[in-house]
Amino acid sequence: MTPSLPSVLGLSGVAKGENLRARRYGRYFEWPMIFLAFWIILEWYLEAQYDPSPVLIMVTDWLIWSFFVIETLVLLYLVDHKTLYLKSNWGNLVIICAGVPLLWDVFPNAGGLRALRLLVLFSLLFNMSTVAHKVLGRNHLGTTLMISFIIVIMAGTLMAVIDPNIDTPLDGIWWAWVTITTVGYGDLVPGSTAGRLFGSVLILMGIALFSMLTASFSAFFIEQEEEKISTQEQQNSQQLEELRLQVQALEDKIDTLIRQKSD
Repeated sequence: MTPSLPSVLGLSGVAKGENLRARRYGRYFEWPMIFLAFWIILEWYLEAQYDPSPVLIMVTDWLIWSFFVIETLVLLYLVDHKTLYLKSNWGNLVIICAGVPLLWDVFPNAGGLRALRLLVLFSLLFNMSTVAHKVLGRNHLGTTLMISFIIVIMAGTLMAVIDPNIDTPLDGIWWAWVTITTVGYGDLVPGSTAGRLFGSVLILMGIALFSMLTASFSAFFIEQEEEKISTQEQQNSQQLEELRLQVQALEDKIDTLIRQKSD
């Protein structure tokens, strides 16, 4: 059985077999977590455009981190199988441990770990979309996307260390993203030999990734069309069988009437 994207990310949430109260609270947390993920994106935009107060940024980061902690602790308290919950939600633990705002103050290069919080958004949106579940479940596509996302974050952070032209982890993540997608804006360009070699590897990965994406989406839509045709054929066959039975019944009645008239 192909693992789903949330299970691969370690963000499976409350299992379906858990008690009703735990599952209900798990649903209660979904929309606040989606709002939180979008707020993280908005926070990055505000930081880039308006240079808000460092105190405000620190307070916001601590609030976001606290919400992750509260959600994990509350659901851990409510579920019956606590060990299973922790194993299937290890991603939450990683986000909590790597997302301590104090860590970013001590190690500035760890700032790229903030992007890990957005994995929650992808996980929740995935759970809410049946089509996405079918598409991403094909050929381990969800796993591939998750691994690619992690590689982008790690490659961008590493690039900020090894290449003099990449100043911050966020710049590195942006460079890794436009490189792996083969867009190549050229706003950030590696200046060292190691950086260029690293970029070449990412370009090759990007070609392979998008080839897989194209093939998976094409196969999905072809399968959907084939399912519609198959369903229509089954309906037609059923209707023909019903007509055959009706004709057979009429023939039997006619035969009965003929025999009765002969007698």
